[in-house]
Amino acid sequence: MSSCSSSWSDVQNVQLRPEPPIRKKRVKSLLMTLATNRPLYEEEWFHGVLPREEVVRLLKNEGDFLVRETIRNEESQIVLSVCWNGHKHFIVQITADGHYRFEGPAFPSIQELIMHQHQSEAPVTGRSGAVLKKPVLRERWELSNDDVILQDKIGRGNFGDVYKARLKSSKKQVAVKTCRMTLPEEQKRKFLQEGRILKQYDHPNIVKLIGICVQKQPIMIVMELVPGGSLLNYLRKNATTLNTKQLMSMCRDAASGMRYLESKNCIHRDLAARNCLIGYENIVKISDFGMSREEEEYIVSDGMKQIPIKWTAPEALNFGKYTSLCDVWSYGILMWEIFTGGDTPYTGMSNSRARERIDSGYRMPAPDNTPQEMHRLMLKCWSYEPEARPHFEEIYNVVEALLAREM
Repeated sequence: MSSCSSSWSDVQNVQLRPEPPIRKKRVKSLLMTLATNRPLYEEEWFHGVLPREEVVRLLKNEGDFLVRETIRNEESQIVLSVCWNGHKHFIVQITADGHYRFEGPAFPSIQELIMHQHQSEAPVTGRSGAVLKKPVLRERWELSNDDVILQDKIGRGNFGDVYKARLKSSKKQVAVKTCRMTLPEEQKRKFLQEGRILKQYDHPNIVKLIGICVQKQPIMIVMELVPGGSLLNYLRKNATTLNTKQLMSMCRDAASGMRYLESKNCIHRDLAARNCLIGYENIVKISDFGMSREEEEYIVSDGMKQIPIKWTAPEALNFGKYTSLCDVWSYGILMWEIFTGGDTPYTGMSNSRARERIDSGYRMPAPDNTPQEMHRLMLKCWSYEPEARPHFEEIYNVVEALLAREM
């Protein structure tokens, strides 16, 4: 497997060598089943507006290739991406009579051009020497944009609006996060990172990914629709009617989801009531993985912009160092939010004042009617030294045992 920084390849005129005889096996491959007038977006090896970094991740072996669309200087261009001595990206050239080519012959459709390059085993350009060996097909979670019917707007995220939607094929109701078309490529990559992380997870207390849409703009992440919406809003609306057992059950659900994430070496980095959803029978699901990292330890290198100060562990604020034990600190704040009916932590304090007080040893008192053991658990989660905090396995077991006593 090769890897290097991507670069746009130059287009030169080279003479293609004669095409070798077409082999039956290759004709039978999915790439070769061409329909004469089928639109490009229906081809399994066309990945739409998938950002370049995501493309590089998919092209793993020498000769792997796919086709995508990109916007350069406000113009749409079709690009062939190939893993070859690193990763090469070739803009499909359009001739005066509307045909498509690289350096060799031109063809009436992009499909025929790609088929020619694949079957002939001719280099895309003489300079690159890149040969197309194996098409990388869309992953099963890459959905068609046309299958998603956007309905009511239900929220706003960091990258764009969030909608209730319906899948045309299955009639299923879903939630859809959209990415603003005007955002730079780097932001679109960050947007899709949430989908890439979520696609690997399957747990009742983690919001489920249904798919991503990258065939065309806007890029979308399609997720299960969790009917109760934000846990924070739910707590604020129902603070007077929720009993201790229900609140402890919410804490148990969140601990269960976080225990699963910790086992997968996923650091959430933004655990809070606003980033949890509430489903049927008050089940809590962890959501909003936009800041998440799949690492045992993560050091922030891009500054501390948009960091939720009052939810973030001291070592992350002071040194930019994140581990799963930072999520444990945030979980303690989440417990406090749950037992206060969605109050803002460190009420009446500015972010800087809250940081000062925490560093000098202040910890929030128990909310009204909070079981003593639950506040004790919060305080353990807020241990200044990360090593003194419990892991989520222990937290889950403690809350589960306390809840069993309430039954």
